[in-house]
Amino acid sequence: MEAAVAELAEHDSFERRVGYRFADAGLLTEALSHRSWCHERNVEQPTGSQVASNERLEFLGDAVLGLCVCQLAVTRWPDLGPGDLSAVRSAVVNAGALAEAARHCELGQALLLGKGEAATGGADKESILADGLEAVLGAVFLDGGLAAARDIVERLLGERLAEAASEPGTREAKNRLQELVARQFGTEPTYDVSSSGPAHRPQFVAAARVFDEVWGRGEGSTKRAAERRAAQAACIRLADLDDPPVDAEEPAHG
Repeated sequence: MEAAVAELAEHDSFERRVGYRFADAGLLTEALSHRSWCHERNVEQPTGSQVASNERLEFLGDAVLGLCVCQLAVTRWPDLGPGDLSAVRSAVVNAGALAEAARHCELGQALLLGKGEAATGGADKESILADGLEAVLGAVFLDGGLAAARDIVERLLGERLAEAASEPGTREAKNRLQELVARQFGTEPTYDVSSSGPAHRPQFVAAARVFDEVWGRGEGSTKRAAERRAAQAACIRLADLDDPPVDAEEPAHG
């Protein structure tokens, strides 16, 4: 009885940490039930009803997670192409990122683990935490729908998602511009960035400069996206030059 009360209290605490209250508490219990715990319960009570592990919800949650991440990325960063979007998804939908998010909401404390798994640190194992978080997302999807699941993905993984969205293609474009500017001007480009719009959905404008001249401009929903597009625009102009610009024309020779 005491164990059951403690289990309910931890589940209630976990709901507060993750920011979602289940209408069907049984879904949360299933999502938190690792197969090691279920095996022990089923062995101890072979004649009773079998306890289901979280593996089926994990399977569903994997698909829910991928959809939520893609929807958020496509909606928030319209300047990213398919290749960049794929890179963003890969940066977020992986065991390391999920385990980090699971630790943030202390999922390990709420997991139901077998005695052996618990004794060997299962509550902090990357694979168990990642699978457990996917199971929770699957349970939330069944309990409250896609919007509820997306809210949790945004809450737990939004910062990593934004970071990943700012990276694709940025380094390549800026490195290319740096090479062109070094070769033609013997210096490095600089970037001026300004922003406008509401705080939750800002729009950035970047200008790629060489000395005092602007060679490319770009806009984007993130600072790095704007800089990338400015660098790409500048690269196109500089690549068309046969000779580097000079401050003054050389005197004609008669």
